[in-house]
Amino acid sequence: MERLYKRLRALAPEVLRGLLRGIEKESLRVKEDGMLADTAHPAGLGSPLTHPHIITDFSESQLELITGVHAGVDACLEELTEIHQVVYRRIGDEALWCASMPCRLPADDDIPLGQYGSSNVGRAKTVYRRGLSYRYGRRMQTISGIHYNFSLPEAAWPMLQQADERGGAAQDYQNEAYFALIRNFRRRSWLLLYLFGASPAVCATFVAGRAHRLQELRAGTLYLPGSTSLRMGPLGYQSDVQASLAVSYNSLESYARSLNGALTEPYPPYAAIGVRDGADYRQLATSLLQIENEFYGTIRPKRRILPGERSLRALGERGVEYVEVRCMDLDPFCPVGITAATFRFLDAFLLHCVLSDSPADTPEEIATISRNQHRVAERGRDPNIRLTRHGEEVTPAEWGGELLRECEPIAAALDKAHHSTAYRDALSAAGVALRDPSATPSARVLREMAQTYDKSYYRFALAQSLRHRTHLLELPLAAEVETRYARMAEDSLAAQRQIEAGNTLPFETYRQQYLSQDLLSGVRLQAKT
Repeated sequence: MERLYKRLRALAPEVLRGLLRGIEKESLRVKEDGMLADTAHPAGLGSPLTHPHIITDFSESQLELITGVHAGVDACLEELTEIHQVVYRRIGDEALWCASMPCRLPADDDIPLGQYGSSNVGRAKTVYRRGLSYRYGRRMQTISGIHYNFSLPEAAWPMLQQADERGGAAQDYQNEAYFALIRNFRRRSWLLLYLFGASPAVCATFVAGRAHRLQELRAGTLYLPGSTSLRMGPLGYQSDVQASLAVSYNSLESYARSLNGALTEPYPPYAAIGVRDGADYRQLATSLLQIENEFYGTIRPKRRILPGERSLRALGERGVEYVEVRCMDLDPFCPVGITAATFRFLDAFLLHCVLSDSPADTPEEIATISRNQHRVAERGRDPNIRLTRHGEEVTPAEWGGELLRECEPIAAALDKAHHSTAYRDALSAAGVALRDPSATPSARVLREMAQTYDKSYYRFALAQSLRHRTHLLELPLAAEVETRYARMAEDSLAAQRQIEAGNTLPFETYRQQYLSQDLLSGVRLQAKT
């Protein structure tokens, strides 16, 4: 705690007011009966390849809504709301599914892959998704969530580096600090699953034909009694194959090197699938990971990339720019999937991760982190659950209580900088949920299902989705905003046409050139320097 206090004191109020965040929110488009929409991405929303705010994720029916980068929580939430309003004015009678675990799904092969046009980059996106469907099945890819992108402003790094009495290149210090954040986050992210997990139940169509340990709550609805986030458990967005990767987060170099083999060396089961079937492509590559985005994780180091550039190469050459938190469920009780209080808790939590000591990880600890995550995902509200910390068993309330107390001075500093009590209030609400599991979103979901919807997950989520649609359509939307997004849609379609017109390489040449990039070139350069 001594080092945490020293680093926190080094951050000026204007730096704390300048924390940067942005949202990427995935949502399935559904029909009024709760079935997955089978319509193409609406033309009125522009091109899913080039639109800056509205694209598709795995499926043609899965929207991804992207805000810009904001120094203010309210401004970010306002833009996210605005994007939702625009979408609802373009999708007719459809709704956005409010929950992370999917709606009623058709047969696996009938879930449509995202389509991005005829350009090489557009074709590559669809081929990548086809590869995911061969490897993991399409149902798993329809799980949706909130990605929280977070960074400290540039002015923070000289202050922290001076407080640590560290010399050396500023970017090297920044890289080390972000990887320290990531290590601490991975150790503690179970707390976010407990506090904000909202997927304790699922529609039976999701597991059709699959082995599982879920219990039947009623016909068509499966659950686990103490679960918080099935999305983040073994049933959800997970991979046994990837679990064999012991990825080290001790440095940018160790991270890059531990992923490089999975991205470049053939993996026999995927080699058996093959890259091509005649003129059709099955996947981008036969390696364990086709591209970096295929690697699952609760958090990722990120930076903006150049056209055609691999993300790992960009990290190696220009360093970490921000982190992407990937373990947050959609909040089914909030029309846009996340509340301002959750934003503020994440800010304080992530600052705690970067300001507190962060020992190096080990293969043993990495395995423990995975076990803790799955325990909380499946049994987080079970009073008998225990988590492993430093080789000892502790309750979530004990460990979580310590973390919240350590976050208190951070929340106080943020409130002082903002002249508010909002961060303290967010921390206080988390404390209530930690002491009383019935106050968690996952418990509330099950309670609402039982009291109002005859224990039906499908009926609960559909009713909430339709309620959110009504709310967002009734909110006023300025004519200037409508005009701006209409222009954005037109511009994105024109940009896609321009990309397609400029296609000169055969797709196979493009694929090979993209995959042949030296992913460790930047890492080697930094090591040599």
